[in-house]
Amino acid sequence: MERKLQAERREGTGKGVAHRVRAAGKVPGVVYGRGGDAIPISVDARELLHILHTDAGMNVLVELRVDGGDRVLAMPREVQRDPVKGLFKHVDFLRIARDEKIAVDVPVHVVGESHGVKEGGVVEHHLWALHVECFPQDVPSALEADITALGLNESLKVSDLSIPDALTLLTSPDEIIVSVVPPQVLRVEEEEEEAAEGAEAVEGEEGAEEGGEGAPSEDAESAERGSGDGSEG
Repeated sequence: MERKLQAERREGTGKGVAHRVRAAGKVPGVVYGRGGDAIPISVDARELLHILHTDAGMNVLVELRVDGGDRVLAMPREVQRDPVKGLFKHVDFLRIARDEKIAVDVPVHVVGESHGVKEGGVVEHHLWALHVECFPQDVPSALEADITALGLNESLKVSDLSIPDALTLLTSPDEIIVSVVPPQVLRVEEEEEEAAEGAEAVEGEEGAEEGGEGAPSEDAESAERGSGDGSEG
């Protein structure tokens, strides 16, 4: 499902123009791609916020109506925000066509409860999105990663997911999405125990070497004393 967004051609560039656009409650932006000229535009900040907060997120299909006339099918590709206030500073829209495939990142949503977690493990996330190629209308809002079957010290890979036929996977199937691992405290204790065992083994080897190359044994010393006593008699 696509969303409609009114856009106005923006005259002029630079910080001064962008500041005036934002002061009017709008967001400066640009439409580019598919071999066409880049079009400087501005869109209403509140409408843009509403569109970007759908389930599709940044993969939302947007029909831009430029100056109420030209209609451009696009996707938001980069959104800049003020790091302090969180307000929109700039937005880029990529022109797309319904009959041409595009490459997008689709979020991965973890579902289910691992029995490894019930046994005391914790879930570690390694991959939050998959890179796929498909037609614009086939872009899913998310892909599910079911971890119900995962036990302790087990992982779920990209190859374990059920990928719709409409998608061409660009991410390596060997990538790990999530793992169920022992708690951090337990892992630290295990590492300390392994380190201690390693140190004891090294000390044992050093002690054996010292015993073989050091002072003579008690039997050797007794033999030397015995021979000495006999010579004096």
